[in-house]
Amino acid sequence: MTQRLSRSTQPGLPQYPERMIQFGEGNFMRAFVDWQLQQMNKQGLFNGSAAVVVPIGEGLGGLMAEQDNLYTVLLNGIMQQQPVNSREIITSVSRVINPYSDYEAYLALAENDGLEFITSNTTEAGIAYQAGDRLEDSPPSSFPAKLTALLHRRFELGKKGFVIIPCELIDRNGEKLQEIVRQYAVQWNLGEAFLKWLDAENTFCCSLVDRIVPGYPRDKAAELETELGYLDKLMVTAEPFLFWVIEGPAWLSGRLPLAEAGLNVVVTEDMTHYRERKVHLLNGPHTAMVPLAMMAGLETVEDVMNDETFYRFVRELMDEELIPMLDLPEGELLSYADAVLERFKNPFIRHELASISLNSISKFKTRLLPVLLRYQQERGQLPPLITLAFAALLLSYRGDRVKRQDGAEVLAAFDQAWSNPAEFAKAILQDSSLWGQDLTQVPGLTDAVNARLRQLEASDSRSALQELVSPQA
Repeated sequence: MTQRLSRSTQPGLPQYPERMIQFGEGNFMRAFVDWQLQQMNKQGLFNGSAAVVVPIGEGLGGLMAEQDNLYTVLLNGIMQQQPVNSREIITSVSRVINPYSDYEAYLALAENDGLEFITSNTTEAGIAYQAGDRLEDSPPSSFPAKLTALLHRRFELGKKGFVIIPCELIDRNGEKLQEIVRQYAVQWNLGEAFLKWLDAENTFCCSLVDRIVPGYPRDKAAELETELGYLDKLMVTAEPFLFWVIEGPAWLSGRLPLAEAGLNVVVTEDMTHYRERKVHLLNGPHTAMVPLAMMAGLETVEDVMNDETFYRFVRELMDEELIPMLDLPEGELLSYADAVLERFKNPFIRHELASISLNSISKFKTRLLPVLLRYQQERGQLPPLITLAFAALLLSYRGDRVKRQDGAEVLAAFDQAWSNPAEFAKAILQDSSLWGQDLTQVPGLTDAVNARLRQLEASDSRSALQELVSPQA
């Protein structure tokens, strides 16, 4: 029987002092942030590990402990026109702390003078204010409230602050996190001195992350176990491509020498240019393809790219609806779009549509809704492909065709709206808690969504797409 990956089965692996607190132990953070810490450590540039905090419920803490916090990152794909097929045991996670079962261990992180950085990925919905959270809770429910409690303990101990770099895929993530932390500080009456320390001693950075991380390779797990020579229930696949933009002070590059380690990381004073390009031209097509493709029985991004109708949908979505709405040089956008399509076609990565579908409502709001609104305002009509994708997304949240993966409040809103099918479109579009505004005020949108919903219910997503995309050449 193959032995489980652990320090006893892999003797001699290095260990590093804790220098980072990381909220989130999921596939992405382990294949993105922790993988990058590993690359710096191998070159003697960082000499640090991450103490990982489980942000919600049980998490993977138990599995991580069973493997002594070791796991394998498998990079598969094409990089600079060369095939990449690497396997690496990651040693940059020191431990996993569950604040729900040991809140004092979590707060005790504030005592460690060696900790300098805080990173997070708690999903798009993670950076949010929850009115019921209190300092006395053990722990508070929201990520920003947990962070506020930790920072307050740090302040009480008279210690230095942190560089805080959230990785959640929302606009201005660092600013929003800081704003909510300050909101809790005021609500909890933590005092003016704490607020001053919060601003003066901590650096909240906005950031943009880019790496496709499909996660655990279920279909190849047995084969990989034989190849690796050990059992690893936490191995994670990722593409070789990586990009991280951090909006922060210039001195950060010295304290966190990611670029010096040869990693594709940019520290800049203004990340707007990078964010718009990535969110709309990589994340946007992902969100648009998911409900339509899943309704057609496709399972992966590669399936989409190998299907002529769906490939033309993605290409034309980029060329005709997304790129014209972005205020960036057209040549640069076309080049980036070509690179994205190449990444989508990566035959070595099984990127499941079901995994991309998590929290699709907040993703649509961030990635595609701004483009839809600008298109309508500038052209006096709705973008047909985005509108169809929007209708398919709304239909998928009925729950009878595609499994829904979202927060309880979002699902409850859809269940309530679907309780009266004749008025569904109007009810869901005017729910500003979902979209940040009343979308029934967008000219023609309610009627267009109703029409597409009827079409999708009467036929199928492939037929609907074939009406819109150009014929095969």
